[in-house]
Amino acid sequence: MFDHANAVEISAVTKTFGTVAAVDNLSLAVPGGSVYGFIGPNGSGKTTTMRMIAGIFYPDSGTVRVFGREVSGARSDHVAYLPEERGLIRKMQVQALLEFHGELRSGRNVTAEVQAWLARLGLAHCAKQKVETLSKGMSQKVQFIATVVPQPKLLILDEPFTGLDPVSADQIRDAVFDLRRRGTTVILSTHDMSVAETMCDYIFMIFRGRKVLDGTLAAIQEQYGNDTIRVSIEDGAIPDLPGIEKVRDLGVVQELRISRGCDPQELLRTLVAQTRVSSFSVMKPSLHDIFIRIAGPAAEEVKVA
Repeated sequence: MFDHANAVEISAVTKTFGTVAAVDNLSLAVPGGSVYGFIGPNGSGKTTTMRMIAGIFYPDSGTVRVFGREVSGARSDHVAYLPEERGLIRKMQVQALLEFHGELRSGRNVTAEVQAWLARLGLAHCAKQKVETLSKGMSQKVQFIATVVPQPKLLILDEPFTGLDPVSADQIRDAVFDLRRRGTTVILSTHDMSVAETMCDYIFMIFRGRKVLDGTLAAIQEQYGNDTIRVSIEDGAIPDLPGIEKVRDLGVVQELRISRGCDPQELLRTLVAQTRVSSFSVMKPSLHDIFIRIAGPAAEEVKVA
């Protein structure tokens, strides 16, 4: 039964390409009005999942429901998808292109909205230019506008920040939050763990086609406990001490992962006895660290959620 609090529900979905299971028995619920982050290594199944939600691919088994309706046949006007591989009609003028996309998808005059979006994203001066004259970042913002002008209820963004300078990235980030405030559900994939941590209400990680994480950042971190220490010492070289499983050099500070049962206070006393410690804090592991634990070269067997 569809939960009307959810914009998307995926139930036991499998999608294969030849002998490769891109998505393997995946179940997932995306709460309405949330920003829902997809993370995972390249080839893990993120884009395949997004395309099934958008109605571009269909599962071999299982069901995908968007706003209570099973995805099948014609694509829904309520769903908009910005693929990672960008594509625009390069010979068209920017405003004309955006009006064409907006009117085609929404069936209404969108001139005022297009002009407002161009002004908001710093592209008003490009309105009469051909797409082919734009930089990569400007073209990316144009495609974002083309995706949101029809006012979709579900917005799917595949790596929306790739190649954007910090100012442009902030403009898109602010626009995403505004859309969420107006009730739009946003699914976005990212390789930038700081984006997932700061933007997403919920985070889903897929690895080798299977779900390995799903929940709020706090809930995910809680699974791993307080086993991370950030410390700054005089020469930056952490002594080889029992209880330290891994050291990650962050430049000014070092991030230590400690083994279960290791007492952080005892570790601090040992460090102070051997070197000068200027800062020491016990914290939950970052999403970056959790990602590496699951999908990094040294990761052992993954426990599927």
